[in-house]
Amino acid sequence: MNIETENIPRKLEGKFGAMVVCCILGVGQLVAWNTILTISDYYYQVFPEYHPLRVLTLVYQPFVLGTIFILVFMGKKKKNQKQIAIGYTIFFIGSLLLIILDVATKGEGTLLAYIFLCSIVACFGMANAHVEGAMLGELSFMCPEFIQSFVAGLGVAGAITSALRLVTKAAFDKSPNGLRKGALLFLAFSTLIEFICMVLYIYMFPKLPIVKHYYAKAESNHVEADETKITQLGNKETLENTNLVHGICFNLIPLHPLVLVASYNVWDAFSRYIPLSKHLKIESIKWITSCVLVRFLFVPAFYFTAQSADQGWMVLLTSLLGLTNGYLTVCILANKPKSKYNVLETDALGNLLVSFMLGGIFAGVCLGWLWQIGTKSSF
Repeated sequence: MNIETENIPRKLEGKFGAMVVCCILGVGQLVAWNTILTISDYYYQVFPEYHPLRVLTLVYQPFVLGTIFILVFMGKKKKNQKQIAIGYTIFFIGSLLLIILDVATKGEGTLLAYIFLCSIVACFGMANAHVEGAMLGELSFMCPEFIQSFVAGLGVAGAITSALRLVTKAAFDKSPNGLRKGALLFLAFSTLIEFICMVLYIYMFPKLPIVKHYYAKAESNHVEADETKITQLGNKETLENTNLVHGICFNLIPLHPLVLVASYNVWDAFSRYIPLSKHLKIESIKWITSCVLVRFLFVPAFYFTAQSADQGWMVLLTSLLGLTNGYLTVCILANKPKSKYNVLETDALGNLLVSFMLGGIFAGVCLGWLWQIGTKSSF
């Protein structure tokens, strides 16, 4: 007992650093796609006839959803560090290729360039599926603070891109070819972030003492499972009881096809840190489910606000939407399941929960086309 007690401080060394790295990795998991969305006005200028924003979204989401479903149904047989490293490498190479594509074509919107752009976006979708589910599964076997930091990073990615968009608009608004300059700056920023994430995860994260401790614990769990021939729970058993409700709630949160604006991203990022306080964290799945269902009231609220209220009320509603989205997402992911899972099952659970979330996002993307009925808008 004395020896184990003496080892506890050593195990906890690097916890804060690991939380910072997890947050940066969360930013990198989403910043590439956020960049595509943010510079969509530039792509509309380059490819005015190809409806880029909605087409690229419909290219991206099926590849995310398809890849995560493949990972779910294939099951998890080994450690996923390699899978995550591959995902961040794809993000980095894809972001770099977007810059090369624009420089090589000099911003001219040819059909071949558009096909190449769609291919890169499809690769982003596969990278997203490889990283997010595996990261959540891996961090679930560590400590809740790591999950909260990673999920918070997803919100921070939106806030950063929104802030950078305001800066580039102000800097290049009146300069010649300013839209393209701003887009290239965004792509350079995204490429740098993805390179940092790739290096952090491959070389720095595994060397932190607390991470080494959890990796060693996971390895012993693998060995124990092999020696005792423990049967890993299947997808159906993993989602039973609380986890099934977790998945359904996760599916419903991102369903509304509403425009992401700066106020949404800022409050979404801020709210992901609220559950760090145990007094402000919802742990009852009944309350979480109720809050998720109540969020559907945003649909009529946005409709009537758009019809009869001023812009201030719309900003308030959008802020509340981001606030509840980030807060409930962290509460669901950081909520401890009733059953105790081994490392193999936590990996599978991460992919399962992310597949529910991506299903909700994809449904929202498809429903977003309903807004085009009866309109001539290109957006």
